[in-house]
Amino acid sequence: MTSPLSWLEIDLEAIRSNIRLFRSRIPHETSLMAVVKGEAYGHGMEPVAKAALEAGADWLGVFSLDELCRLREAGLKHPVLLLGYVPVNDVAEALRLDARITVSSLQTLEAASKAANECGLEARLHLKLETGTHRLGMEGEELQKVLVKIQADDRLILEGAHTHFANIEDTTEHDYAGGQLERFEQLLSMIRSKGFQVPKPHTACTAAAILFPKTYFKLVRVGIGQYGLWPSKETYLSAIKKGSESMDLKPALTWKTMVAQVKDIPKGAYVGYGCTYRTTRPTRLAILPIGYYNGYDRLLSNTGHVLVHGMRAPIRGRVCMNLTMVDVTDIDGVELEDEVVLLGTQGEETIDAQQLAAWAHTINYEVVTRADPRAPRIIINDE
Repeated sequence: MTSPLSWLEIDLEAIRSNIRLFRSRIPHETSLMAVVKGEAYGHGMEPVAKAALEAGADWLGVFSLDELCRLREAGLKHPVLLLGYVPVNDVAEALRLDARITVSSLQTLEAASKAANECGLEARLHLKLETGTHRLGMEGEELQKVLVKIQADDRLILEGAHTHFANIEDTTEHDYAGGQLERFEQLLSMIRSKGFQVPKPHTACTAAAILFPKTYFKLVRVGIGQYGLWPSKETYLSAIKKGSESMDLKPALTWKTMVAQVKDIPKGAYVGYGCTYRTTRPTRLAILPIGYYNGYDRLLSNTGHVLVHGMRAPIRGRVCMNLTMVDVTDIDGVELEDEVVLLGTQGEETIDAQQLAAWAHTINYEVVTRADPRAPRIIINDE
């Protein structure tokens, strides 16, 4: 067995703690969905899903059929909603695996009807309603046709309806989100006026779950929050205004690598491709065996830091495909294969996903989701 050059440590007790926190905020009769799409935002889908369910989640949310297959193979029998598009040829398999299917077009509904009748199964459907994000979703004439089709087929069960907010995380002014919520309620009222019960309407993501109880309905979808990350600075500021700043979210992911070489270079030496950094003093470099191939963003070049011996070591030169150079001149005793923290805490220093995201001009979602997908996930605090 080879030694990994990069690895991620996933704290399942942090996952459980975050889920329990959200579970405590929502009414008992409202279900809680742990969204584990995208390899559980880079954390490892199966162990995170199990931990979330242990801590009080009722549902799981995935994007694709292959993710659903993995959950079923792991022995998880809880309700799972396919949040993304299901290709027509895969709908029958989704039904056989007891999936809830998001319907965002008439074509998907027709495929569900055909598959349900051919397989002798019920198709439990969640309508994706268009309220202003303009991704997957329906409204108007297409939605009317979908409702007529559901009424005509006993094997089609309308279990839920949902939407997604466009900018609830991006601002401290939530007028647009309020308008989307109003539009959702109008569409939901129209659907019910056609004789449907809609047991599980849902709109709340992490930010909505923190800020707006009126978005809860009968199901709350928690994504980034269960991993211990705030959706944005704006969400945090909005929470402070509303008195929710006491939410003690615990980051679950620590990303590590090791020192592959330590070398001394003179004053005036260039470091890395493009000669973008030149030393101003005799410098000791630590070479790390990680780069943009591993999801360590090239925009961190000459900007980011890593943690070595509990101290910050700045990146020098460009992040390469497989290597990154950091300055350890002021850190005593750095040696070959010393542990290096790229994301997380070492000693009293922390580099969190929000900080990495700011350096790379992106969002913390992308940082954790892209964190070395090929690296092993080492589970800690697994009950």
